[in-house]
Amino acid sequence: MLRWTITFIILALIAGILGFGGIAAGAAGIAKVLFFIFLILFIFSLLTGRKKV
Repeated sequence: MLRWTITFIILALIAGILGFGGIAAGAAGIAKVLFFIFLILFIFSLLTGRKKV
């Protein structure tokens, strides 16, 4: 999922440089949503990680 976030961030940057405002905003929005989903899943996995018995 982090790979998709990075992909959409790069797409947003390239689209922003080339002047495609709508595409850049859409890609940045998708990247932001994926980043927060990744962050929540990461924190959840840290809290419920494997515990040694």
